[in-house]
Amino acid sequence: MDFSEVVKFHGHVCPGLTLGFRAATLVMNRMELSRSDDEELVAIVENNSCAVDAIQVVTGCTLGKGNLILRDYGKQVYTFIRRGDGESLRLAVKWQPPTEDAETARAWQSYMAAERTAEVMTLIKKSKNRKIRAIQEAADTDLFKVGKAIEPLPPKAQVFPSLICALCGEKVMAPKIITQNGKSLCRPCLEAKNPTTAL
Repeated sequence: MDFSEVVKFHGHVCPGLTLGFRAATLVMNRMELSRSDDEELVAIVENNSCAVDAIQVVTGCTLGKGNLILRDYGKQVYTFIRRGDGESLRLAVKWQPPTEDAETARAWQSYMAAERTAEVMTLIKKSKNRKIRAIQEAADTDLFKVGKAIEPLPPKAQVFPSLICALCGEKVMAPKIITQNGKSLCRPCLEAKNPTTAL
């Protein structure tokens, strides 16, 4: 998979996307995989960062197919398990970005405070480009701590019938419906401030 395809899907180049591309290509090469057409490979990602887009494009693991599982712990950890034989790799990012000079560090503080002046954006772009190059040039061992999966293979994706929420009238996957006072509710309706007043 060419990196340009990943960029096209994501919309821009950034350090997170580059890390995800490196993680996905490492796994595909080490496990001698081709892109997953169905659920041959399962990816369990522990954040919802830009890296996950690269993992989707390279591996073929997607939310819609049920072979991309998001556990949003805010950790840069990616686990891949092959269904056929249970072979797995768990990648934890250990890479540290290059140290920023004082001017760039101040620019990042301004950027995080939603300041988007031309000067700030120029420094941020240069910083991101340095990080992207560093990730592209780093050895796998400098980017990731590599091990085996620490959890069992998740079950295959299932198809469930839809039920209708008694409050909003919208379809809800049956296992996600919640019954309260004899009424079938979706989670948003249940979590409304006073759902019982509408019953």
